[in-house]
Amino acid sequence: MQMRIEVIQLSIYSAPFTFFSQLTATCGYGILLEMIMKATAIAHPNIAFIKYWGLEDETLSIPANDSISMNIGPLFTQTTVTFDEHLHEDSLRLNDESITGQGLLRLHRFLERIRLLAGERVYAQVDSRTNFPVGSGLASSASGFAALALAGTTALGLSLTEAELSSLARYGSGSACRSIPGGFVEWQTDTLTNDSYAVSIAPAHHWALVDCIAIISTSHKPTSSEEGMRRADTSPLQEARVQDAERRIRLCRAAIRDRDFEALANIIELDSNLMHAVMMTSDPPLFYWQPQSLAIMKIVKDWQAEGLPVTYTLDAGPNVHVICLQEIAQEISNRLKAIPSVTEVLNGVPAGPARITLDDSP
Repeated sequence: MQMRIEVIQLSIYSAPFTFFSQLTATCGYGILLEMIMKATAIAHPNIAFIKYWGLEDETLSIPANDSISMNIGPLFTQTTVTFDEHLHEDSLRLNDESITGQGLLRLHRFLERIRLLAGERVYAQVDSRTNFPVGSGLASSASGFAALALAGTTALGLSLTEAELSSLARYGSGSACRSIPGGFVEWQTDTLTNDSYAVSIAPAHHWALVDCIAIISTSHKPTSSEEGMRRADTSPLQEARVQDAERRIRLCRAAIRDRDFEALANIIELDSNLMHAVMMTSDPPLFYWQPQSLAIMKIVKDWQAEGLPVTYTLDAGPNVHVICLQEIAQEISNRLKAIPSVTEVLNGVPAGPARITLDDSP
């Protein structure tokens, strides 16, 4: 009697690889379970109200100071991770474009951490897409590595707590740890254990803020945040910024708790200006602001003088996050669109945590 081998591909969630790596034969028939471990996750970018800039320990990805942020929806990154025993290397497609070089190396190093946790040596195909510009200071690496951390660990059968997942995500991108919990988030470091992860300090529905993002450039920034942070300690202003961070954290946390917009505006503008002052006084200096960025910041100050509850903050890029209360969001968005240098306005609201989804369609 002739033996027949049937190959069955299985796509599963949260199942250990070793469970399926076996060949059975019954009555002359063999069934080879060819395991494909796959999971899809969605995570939102975040806008930092109190910034993290610079590392206390680069090897452990410990930030120089704690930070506070707000997840932004409906902006998202959706990432599908497929571990396949037939792959000979990791691969990455981002918005239908194959990524090579440093981007692929960064992905590979992060996947190595996940494989080490799971005790597996299988490579992965990663397909990721965003609905907002990548690499222009809109925290695409935050949502990207948060989604990758959740999808990757799920695909290999790991079940991490939110704190463990957040702690892992920071090794891909520091701010990614803040995209794991939902709503308003604080990234903290435990000085006793040296662990560092983010926790939610208020849910998404706590405060109806809107982030009107004034897009003035979608170009990939020439100096990455990762490289820029390595220069932070060359600025004579960095030490003072870090030493005052605990006070700013306390004020920002209280403003969110009390839904005090004026207090929030005062502290996040100061914090943003401080971070960019460090950037501009580093060696060599970094100028993420463009003339149009500064013009919008000045316009926001004029709107404040009119009595409008509006404020600004910028991450490591030229695009300006104009934060306001929901009731005036449409007016602010329309005003921003009328500015000649603004090519687009993306409106974001407080969003929930990273999550697994069964929909991996593009």
